[in-house]
Amino acid sequence: MDNPLQSLDQWEDFVADRYPQSGTKGKVDYRNYDNPARDSVREFYRLNHLHQTYEFVLEKKRKYLALEQREMTVLQAMDYLNTLVDDSDPDTDLSQKEHLLQTADAIRADGHEDWFVLTGLIHDLGKILCLFGESQWAVVGDTFPVGCAFSSRIVYPEFLEANPDRQDPRLSTQLGVYEEGCGLRNVHLSWGHDEYLYHVVTQAGCSLPEPALAMIRYHSCYPWHREEVYGYLLDDHDRQMLPWVRKFNPYDLYSKSPRRPNWQELEPYYTALIEKYLPGKLRW
Repeated sequence: MDNPLQSLDQWEDFVADRYPQSGTKGKVDYRNYDNPARDSVREFYRLNHLHQTYEFVLEKKRKYLALEQREMTVLQAMDYLNTLVDDSDPDTDLSQKEHLLQTADAIRADGHEDWFVLTGLIHDLGKILCLFGESQWAVVGDTFPVGCAFSSRIVYPEFLEANPDRQDPRLSTQLGVYEEGCGLRNVHLSWGHDEYLYHVVTQAGCSLPEPALAMIRYHSCYPWHREEVYGYLLDDHDRQMLPWVRKFNPYDLYSKSPRRPNWQELEPYYTALIEKYLPGKLRW
């Protein structure tokens, strides 16, 4: 790209045009929740919005953030994850490993730094929670703040009417249990793979820079980085990280393609990249 793009929409248009799905799928066809590719998408969000309460999130953090499930290398985690198809994703039926490789290779093709490429490769590895016995509605899909009023800009907001937190006066005000400007790091988002992987990576002592950690932790938080709500919870660090999360997001979305990546050709490059930033076994 010789000329810098001036806005997020320009950037998304560029990436969507560069990585079309067999030339048939345009930008407006992604995240199509009115007409999802699978009937399971609506049912997924009904369950997600019913059960993702403040107490539920705290319980899952207590259970999983001690990272006592198992030890695996990044490559072992990719292979372990590969049987999962994400019921919340309206755009693709490919395996998770193939989605990770498509995302990373699209970032690599555009000449971004290697830490950005690695972020694309690992960003969904937290979905192995499903293989530890968690229901998909507790692992994947869009994330959103709990412990305060739900925004109407959350996907399928009508399903949030049944969430028990709506009846709790402590949790149903604009700020709820939080203080204005407290920062997303102090906000509990609905439980999922983003937060889990963030802790796996940071507790491993990796050398990924702060923008990479923000991409990992918040790439599913569409109410923040897409819908621009919950601004009253943000701090300066969030505002600094927002352009990075937005820069990552189109690759996550628009690199999805039915064309399957060739792992045998890609393996040497990605193995070296993993060894640089996240070598050895990680605690999961």
